[in-house]
Amino acid sequence: MKTLIVYATKYGAAGEVARRIADRIGGAALHKLGEGAVPSPSEFDCVIIGSPLYAGMIRKEAKAFQANYADALKGKTIGLFLCGIDENAGAQCFEANFEPDILQAAKAHAVLGGIFDPKKANFFERFIMRAIAKHSAYINTINNDKINRFAEDMRE
Repeated sequence: MKTLIVYATKYGAAGEVARRIADRIGGAALHKLGEGAVPSPSEFDCVIIGSPLYAGMIRKEAKAFQANYADALKGKTIGLFLCGIDENAGAQCFEANFEPDILQAAKAHAVLGGIFDPKKANFFERFIMRAIAKHSAYINTINNDKINRFAEDMRE
């Protein structure tokens, strides 16, 4: 199955997760949204869309991708992943950020963990993480077991 993995990222965690998924699926084309022309989903059997969550919202590049390619995504095998350090983020995050047709067509969707690196975050982001999430140090919650399950679900 010819697979395209598109992802939006600000600091790199979603890109890392996308690479790990691609390694497990094998032969997938990777594309960072916002960098150059996006390969047309019509050329692929399977499309996986990933983005980090910021205040419960995905990045604008991922929103734009699903809006721009809604017709081309119809009939495709779809996978959706989110990155964030809150491993309890659930269905409501997918429902709030993905078009109902895309979410309903998704063969797999999962929150696969994330990274908070205070050295990469701006003042406001560090403040929010300390005040709300009670994190001020580096944290990595990327979950290889969940990535393996997600990739396996997409291969079936």
